[in-house]
Amino acid sequence: MHSATQRNNGDLFIDQVALSTIAKQFGTPCYVYSKKAIEQNFIAYKNALSDQPHLICYAVKSNSNIAVLQTLAALGAGFDIVSVGELERVLLAGGNPANVVFSGLAKTSFEMRRALQVGIHCFNVESESELALLNETAAELSLQAPVSMRVNPDVDANTHPYISTGLKEDKFGIAFDTAIDVYKQASQMSNINLIGIDCHIGSQLTEIQPFVDATERLLVMVDQLSELGIQLNHIDIGGGLGVRYHDEQVLTVDALMKELLPLFSERSELLVLEPGRSMTANAGILLTQVQYLKSNDHKNFAVVDAAMNDMLRPSLYGAWMDIQPITTNNTPERQYDVVGPVCESGDFLGKDRKLSIAEGDYLCLFGAGAYGFVMSSNYNSRPRVAEIMVADNEAHVVRARENFEDLIKGEQGLPVK
Repeated sequence: MHSATQRNNGDLFIDQVALSTIAKQFGTPCYVYSKKAIEQNFIAYKNALSDQPHLICYAVKSNSNIAVLQTLAALGAGFDIVSVGELERVLLAGGNPANVVFSGLAKTSFEMRRALQVGIHCFNVESESELALLNETAAELSLQAPVSMRVNPDVDANTHPYISTGLKEDKFGIAFDTAIDVYKQASQMSNINLIGIDCHIGSQLTEIQPFVDATERLLVMVDQLSELGIQLNHIDIGGGLGVRYHDEQVLTVDALMKELLPLFSERSELLVLEPGRSMTANAGILLTQVQYLKSNDHKNFAVVDAAMNDMLRPSLYGAWMDIQPITTNNTPERQYDVVGPVCESGDFLGKDRKLSIAEGDYLCLFGAGAYGFVMSSNYNSRPRVAEIMVADNEAHVVRARENFEDLIKGEQGLPVK
């Protein structure tokens, strides 16, 4: 079953709070997260890493809600960011900037400057041009920029093309064959401090071998650099551990670390990881209400109040997400496409689902705690939904539902002549 939810007498609960209570109290659509599940997922990483010197940097892009970041910061998590906005969120949530790694391949000088000023752990540099700009920006501040090169190991992660990041045709990182030359260039730059090496081969990975292959390639390069007099302090193997949405055979953190940690047994470098989805996906759900049931000669449709602007994954990736009524009933089961109100044929949350539902029933989309709200938009002038967190068996609004005033904030018409 999904880690944050359980059924009791036919009703779905998140921790000890009934989803029906949350739906009626806060309205739908809304995201609901379990603080307890997030904590348990982080602790699972800590326990699996055991005595290995490590830094777990949560990938903020997967769920950037302040309450989520606060929960992880309180446990001592580091953070993997890809924008200055994410950096500011981490700081607001009490995260330690000294445990922040800055990824992303289009960092601006403004973003670099802010990150240098607050003292982040390192920049994951993705190109020679970025390296040059970072050196120049650090010089203007009379600072040394800590750098880890993101190396593209050309390893097939066997995942969806949109979330594959470690093949040579992907836009990310520095090509494996040229990385050592870039390290040599960086070692001659007066305001660059080389401290690490980084890779991230993709997301929703369900096999151990791609992790092993990428890590082994990194370790070879670290040793080659050492022979050239370039000593690195940390090895960042990224994130990407997959979660179960449907019937995937997923890896546990323990199983992954049992394969990877022996590779570090004779090494002194700090091991850095960047988990995101595996920390929050199954700690969250999306609640939605059935507005209408309609049928034609070919299909039955359950038209709900959530749409692709609220949850983009099914439309963007063709992602399968489990959908269930929050209360079981005796309504005859039928095959439905679960669709939203947005004016796009691609606006669906699930297709061909067997559901026993009636108009007015509430549905739950599982696995919605990662890449859900963070990818939402105001398409069709729809306000973004509320986010709720259950903590100590109480439901708290951790982001208020937007209203029309929020939608038009900053807009103004042309002057009337």
